[in-house]
Amino acid sequence: MNSSLRSARGFTLVEIMIVVVIIGLLAAMALPAFQRVRQSSQDKTVLNNARQLAAAADQYFLENGVSSVLQTDLVGSTNYVKALNLVASESYPSGFTEGVTITVSGVAGQRTITYSP
Repeated sequence: MNSSLRSARGFTLVEIMIVVVIIGLLAAMALPAFQRVRQSSQDKTVLNNARQLAAAADQYFLENGVSSVLQTDLVGSTNYVKALNLVASESYPSGFTEGVTITVSGVAGQRTITYSP
């Protein structure tokens, strides 16, 4: 009867510590996977932005008969790209030249992504 009273009182400190350690191990395994997914998502978004800018620049080149354009002529509410959403504090080039690779630097402060049109 004494053992049935003990089990009705709750969990022991050792049992709670084991659960906390297990939760900590699971979190330690999940965090790097989450960071990889986040980095991949940021890179894909930056690459998509570079593609949109390249397509806008190509359209601008065709319509105006020039071979270079400033980013301010491409991005804006009445321009080819309505808005350029930054996802990782990246910086896009201020100008684009026909046939030149687009290099986006400072992605999350450490990566560089290039896009060849």
